[in-house]
Amino acid sequence: MTGALDAETPVEPVFDLAGVRYVYTNRQVALDGIDLLVRPGEQVVLLGANGSGKSTLLKLLDGIIAPTGGRMRALGRDIAAVVDGFDAFRFHRQVGLVFQDPDIQLFSATVLDDVAFGPLQLGLPDDEVEARCDEAMGIMEIRHLANRAPFELSGGEKKRAAIASVLSLRPDVILLDEPTAALDPRTKWVLVNLIRRLGEAGRTVITATHELDIVPVIADRVVVLGEDRRVHADGPPGQVLGDRDLLIAANLIHEHLHEHAGIRHSHPHGTDESHDGLDGPGGHGPDAMPPAIAWMADPAS
Repeated sequence: MTGALDAETPVEPVFDLAGVRYVYTNRQVALDGIDLLVRPGEQVVLLGANGSGKSTLLKLLDGIIAPTGGRMRALGRDIAAVVDGFDAFRFHRQVGLVFQDPDIQLFSATVLDDVAFGPLQLGLPDDEVEARCDEAMGIMEIRHLANRAPFELSGGEKKRAAIASVLSLRPDVILLDEPTAALDPRTKWVLVNLIRRLGEAGRTVITATHELDIVPVIADRVVVLGEDRRVHADGPPGQVLGDRDLLIAANLIHEHLHEHAGIRHSHPHGTDESHDGLDGPGGHGPDAMPPAIAWMADPAS
C-alpha cells in the first residue's frame, strides 16, 4: 500500500508521500526516499530502531516541517504550504501530534486547563469547551485528574493527559510518538488498550514505536523504517513481525548466543530486552522465544 496516489482511488488519502527526503542542516539525512500512502481510518505503526527517522516523519505528517525533497500531500494540501502558514489553523484542527515527552504539551496549572487550551484557542463557547474536555478526559479515563497539577502526575498519567489535550480538538488524525516509552508494564498496557480504542472509534492513528509487543494490538498495518532511513517493509502485523531476518536487519531484534550443557545456540531478542537471568527460573529454555515476539508463535497468547 506504499507509493504515490493511484488516480483511480475513490477515497482521498490522508497522507501521500512520494520520494520524500528530509535533511537536517544540509548534511544529516533523517529520511531518504520515503513512499507512503495512508488512507482514512487506518491504524498504522511506524516501526523502527532509534535514529531510523520515525519522529522526523511524524513531524512531517503534522506539518511542523516540510520535506527537503520529494512530494508530499496531507489531507489534500501541499504540506509545504501548511508549514508556511496556508490553511495551517484548519489543518492542525484535523491532525494532532502527541510528543514522546508529555511535558512539552502539559504547561498549565491543571490537567483540565491543558485539555481546555486547544478548544479555547478555537474560540468555542464555554459549554462546548466543557463538553470537549469531559469527552477527551473520559476517553483517556482521567476525569479524576482534572484538578491535579501536571507535575503531580505519574508518567503514565502525563501521557494520557497529553493525549487528552489533543483529543479535545477532535482531530481526524492522531500521531503518537513512542507513547509507551519509559512506562511500567501495567501502565503501558492500560495506555495501549486506550490507543486501540481510538482506532476502533474510526480515527486514523499513526504510532511510532520500537516495541514489538504492542504492535498487533494497535495496528492493522506496519511500516518498518530501517537505519538507512528508508522503508524496508509495509504490510500486516503478522507478516512483518514474522519476518525474523527483516527485524534483525532493522535492528529491532538481535541474535543472542547461549550455551547449555556445552551446546551453543542463538535466538532473537527485542532490542530493549535484558539478557539477565534468561536461563534461570522463569527465564528462556533453549527453544523458547523472547517475550517481545513470543506471540508470533502462538497468536492466541
